[in-house]
Amino acid sequence: MKPMLSVVIPVYNEEASLAKLFARLYPALDALGMAYEILFVNDGSRDRSAALLADQYRQRPDVTRVILFNGNYGQHMAILAGFRETRGDIIVTLDADLQNPPEEIGKLLAKMAEGHDYVGSIRRARQDTAWRAWASRLTNLLREKITRIKMTDQGNMLRAYGRDVINLVNQCTEVNTFVPALAYSFARNPVEVEVEHEARAAGESKYSLYSLIRLNFDLVTGFSLVPLQFLSMLGVVLAFFSAALFVVLMVRRFVLGSEVQGLFTLFAIEFFLMGVILFGIGVVGEYVGRIYQQVRGRPRYVVEAILEQDNEHKALAAQAMAQGKR
Repeated sequence: MKPMLSVVIPVYNEEASLAKLFARLYPALDALGMAYEILFVNDGSRDRSAALLADQYRQRPDVTRVILFNGNYGQHMAILAGFRETRGDIIVTLDADLQNPPEEIGKLLAKMAEGHDYVGSIRRARQDTAWRAWASRLTNLLREKITRIKMTDQGNMLRAYGRDVINLVNQCTEVNTFVPALAYSFARNPVEVEVEHEARAAGESKYSLYSLIRLNFDLVTGFSLVPLQFLSMLGVVLAFFSAALFVVLMVRRFVLGSEVQGLFTLFAIEFFLMGVILFGIGVVGEYVGRIYQQVRGRPRYVVEAILEQDNEHKALAAQAMAQGKR
């Protein structure tokens, strides 16, 4: 039976939380009363996550599929790999750490039933450290001003997408992208809903401060040219400012004569301009780096194996055919 719901869950070193996830996820989906499938994408875990996923597949092969990467390619690449394999009309993404309760999926489906093709989620009582919450609010504000993509809580992975949106996402070939923003750009009738949020069931967050900064660089440079346009306007303003300062200094030089009292002020201005130049080079480098990665044409990820009943049926059919030829 073709599933109506597909749930995509990226997994990276979640050995400690998988058993709790299985215990809550399957009953929650069974209670929905619709045909579903779960796609776990193992993103090169170094612990026993892959073995636990394989065991779970053997216990529930009717609704479980496991995609195994040959290395670590990142959460968003894992989600995109899951999108390509989904068969449902509604696709839901979920973290494996149980910070997004599986029981909340029903809220997203209810919104999809109202005619929406994209349902984002807002964490009602966020169970994160204070610095992560404030950093998230700041990046949300910056992203909305630069990209015009309106997501109240961009860091929450619990989201639902319609099949038309997923088909468009699957046509994209960016090497680096931010999946929720990419899907939002294709949605015709997006909406958001409040959901519960829990502390991690076990382990620690896989996103370091550096990873979060890199993710936001991908978000901004992947969906807007505003940073480059801002640097162009800043360059024009600084050029006029520098020209005016040059005229003032020349007038003072001929009227008051040689002086050194303003030397340190000039140093401060020079260092400020050097900082602006280096920052501008960095932003331009981000765009050039994206072009470099894109033109190399390397695969975004490599799938080592897919555990699913279809593959088993194909293997059995091939084996039977080979025996018949003998």
